[in-house]
Amino acid sequence: MNQEIKEKSNYCLNCKIKPCTNKGCPLNNDIPEFIKQIKEENYEEAYHILTSTTVLQAVCGRICPHKKQCQGVCIRGIKGEPVSIGDLEAFVGDYAIQNSLKIPKEEEKNLVNKKVAIVGGGPSGLTCAAFLAKKGIQVTIYERYDFLGGLLMYGIPDFRLSKDIVKNTIQKILDLGIEVKYHQKLGENLKLEDLTKQFDSVYLAFGANCSSKMGIEGEDLEGVYGGNELLELKKHPNYKDKTVLVNGGGNVAIDTARTIKRMGAKKVVIVYRRAKEQMPAEEKEVQDAEKEGIEILFQHNMVKIKGNKKVEGVEVMRTKLVQKEGERRLSPVNIEGSNYVIHADYVMMALGSKTDAFVKKLGLELTTKNYIKIDENYKTSNPKVFAGGDVVGEKGTVAWAARNGRDVANKIIAEFSSL
Repeated sequence: MNQEIKEKSNYCLNCKIKPCTNKGCPLNNDIPEFIKQIKEENYEEAYHILTSTTVLQAVCGRICPHKKQCQGVCIRGIKGEPVSIGDLEAFVGDYAIQNSLKIPKEEEKNLVNKKVAIVGGGPSGLTCAAFLAKKGIQVTIYERYDFLGGLLMYGIPDFRLSKDIVKNTIQKILDLGIEVKYHQKLGENLKLEDLTKQFDSVYLAFGANCSSKMGIEGEDLEGVYGGNELLELKKHPNYKDKTVLVNGGGNVAIDTARTIKRMGAKKVVIVYRRAKEQMPAEEKEVQDAEKEGIEILFQHNMVKIKGNKKVEGVEVMRTKLVQKEGERRLSPVNIEGSNYVIHADYVMMALGSKTDAFVKKLGLELTTKNYIKIDENYKTSNPKVFAGGDVVGEKGTVAWAARNGRDVANKIIAEFSSL
């Protein structure tokens, strides 16, 4: 064991109450126990402990918002620094890759003839596939691109997450015997009704990656882009010597800004309407963005994008935070008379995402926000079809998407077992 990992694992108190597991981790990984195994240099056992709840160790160890999740409730963090849980999880994931450790199977005879289709090969779909395949269920993933990983491949820049790490993590999942069919797009060459006839159950896990808009004047001008689409499709304009404004405060906004800065933009400014401590992006990513020369305007709100045919500038207003009746957190309110204009050549909207238009044509009941409507068992209005992750409006992090995938797998397994 290298000295740094040894020190980080020894720093853990192995608490019996496990707030990191029970409160902080969306996947409820048994954090004290896998760290205990690292201390004792039982790395394979640490990996097996983690595989009971997650199959994305090397990924989540790197990109999860640890300070807002597991490390944020760490007992050691009350009076000092929390345990470096993310680094330790990544170490175990990397060890498993380097030593070709396999995800253990737990096949059940009554499940081996069952077939499940999963639409979407992102974190949620991959996790669901893994937990089904572990039990011996025949799984086929239908993916619209020629690669798996979803936002792990196209939404998170290389400087945050190595694509080799993602590919190796995915290969471990596929080694469970999962079939993949690429270039399959739901609503085009892939029909939901056909899948429900061919398979015992279907899981929709294709995400929601269409950038939301503000509904302000000027959003249709040339030079306004969606951050989600830029990261996914990589069809960027020429940023050389340009000023770019990015609207939003989540990881997509930060990733968009840092990517654009690396592509030669003269100036990149993030506009965020709340205070710094309310920013949903991971604190480390925010700090890294600032170190790279990206300016962040906290408590500022875009109210108008100015220009004739092309973007020329953005009118912003300062905001104040007020407590509104019935709301727990402070809400931003524009300060009258605080308007001013910032020059911009491009504006990137990174305010969250919504579902693709084809979702309306699937014949499933939707919510008022056009997410697929599900019940407490993740079932849609079609009893053979489950849905989870971004497409149902769940929390937009990799860990929560993976949690949905695992939960759906368990629901499907329980349903098959009861037949």
